[in-house]
Amino acid sequence: MFCKNRAVFLDRDGVLNKAIIRDGKPYPPASLNEVAILPGARFALPILKREGFFLVGITNQPDVARGKQNREVVESINNYLLSQLPILEIFVCYHDNSDNCDCRKPKSGLILQAAKKYEIDLAQSYMVGDRWKDIEAGKRAGCKTIFINYQYDENPTDLEPDYSVNDVSKVIEIIIPNWRK
Repeated sequence: MFCKNRAVFLDRDGVLNKAIIRDGKPYPPASLNEVAILPGARFALPILKREGFFLVGITNQPDVARGKQNREVVESINNYLLSQLPILEIFVCYHDNSDNCDCRKPKSGLILQAAKKYEIDLAQSYMVGDRWKDIEAGKRAGCKTIFINYQYDENPTDLEPDYSVNDVSKVIEIIIPNWRK
């Protein structure tokens, strides 16, 4: 009998590493020197991996298209995170809103790409994010969603996450008991 894989999709900035907050809004680190892995990610991700979940990063990096960041810096940050955390791969959208691509969250293209590549059962998977567009992307893909609420200065959408927490370490308190039922 073939069994598809289950995964936890994780936004990068604000879930894996600390987002840079300016005027109440989150931004990605501008360089590798600014990257600080969140303690909750260091704690929770190895536990999720031991429980059999594929861990996949999903991130929008539009500053590349906007000319504010270069792709090499984004890739160096991703490679650092991959070397420090038990993440299988980080899928990146380098487009801006005006590009109208399928991979930019809140669309679900990155999640769907990962699901196809790794034979992931989306109904048995979770999307963890700190922005409403992460939650929308997860819902569109058919995942359960966990919102990490840092009280950013941004307007929520009409979509309700399945769960809400205030620290990435708390996701194991949701995912593991629900999976073991």
